[in-house]
Amino acid sequence: MDLNLLRALDALLQEHSVTRAAERLGTSPAAMSRTLSRLRRAVGDPLLVRAGQGMVPTPRALELREEVRALLRGCENVLRPGAGFAPAHLERTFTVQTSDVLLVRVAGPLTERIRAEAPKVDVVFLSETLEGGPALRQGPVDVEVGVLGQLDPEIRTRPLVRAPLVGVARSGHPLFEGRITARRYAAADHIGVSRRGRQLGPIDAALAERGLRRRVAVVVPSHTSAMLLARDSDLVALGLADWLPETVAALGLRTFPIPLELAPLELGMAWHPRNSADPGNRWFRDHLAAAVRRARRGEGAQGADSP
Repeated sequence: MDLNLLRALDALLQEHSVTRAAERLGTSPAAMSRTLSRLRRAVGDPLLVRAGQGMVPTPRALELREEVRALLRGCENVLRPGAGFAPAHLERTFTVQTSDVLLVRVAGPLTERIRAEAPKVDVVFLSETLEGGPALRQGPVDVEVGVLGQLDPEIRTRPLVRAPLVGVARSGHPLFEGRITARRYAAADHIGVSRRGRQLGPIDAALAERGLRRRVAVVVPSHTSAMLLARDSDLVALGLADWLPETVAALGLRTFPIPLELAPLELGMAWHPRNSADPGNRWFRDHLAAAVRRARRGEGAQGADSP
């Protein structure tokens, strides 16, 4: 069936006039008259008949009027991106790959907002064990959030926030007994955070430029374990500025500016292009991005802005 015929039939049944139907569709009355003849042959009914100076619909035309209108609405919904999307009716599980330091700050506000709008949506958080692999391409991960490393070339990304690094140590650490210089910072024993067991990173390069070197005495796989270890020792960990201040205080820790010229961490979001136009995935990505930005600003779930 030619959809243009359906549009013409809808216009004729709404206007009861060849001339007005032609104006509505931007065509000529002669062309619309020919279209009406085609429709009469296709339907096997005159559809519109003369009544004085005007035209009136036949009983068959009246039966078709709402059905044709519904068909056109259905076609428009199919062809319009995201049309008819309603989070409240969404039944789906989204999988997010992120680090523990982001998870503990973002998961609560995110899931609270998701449950309010889409109570049948579930969220699964995965650790970064799949980072650098084809998880986004193959599908086990819907969205990756954090410091984006090497990604497949087709992967789409979106920058979120910049987060300066700070040092973290127990409140009674000897470092806090005086001004924390680069030399004193380097002289302390440090905790490295790496899932691959790496000991060196940008801090070591910045220290080397000053002719300094630090000792990374322990390497742990997560920021949470690094904070707990720093709480119970004189080891120095790393954290994000203004991130989890209540947790840092509750653990008896303090943060301090690192006395080096370090670029802030660039936190972003990544997803596979097959999900770019999907209204459900796009809706979830917007909420996830908003949750990360609110967390960076130190806002909670209550009273936060919409994505």
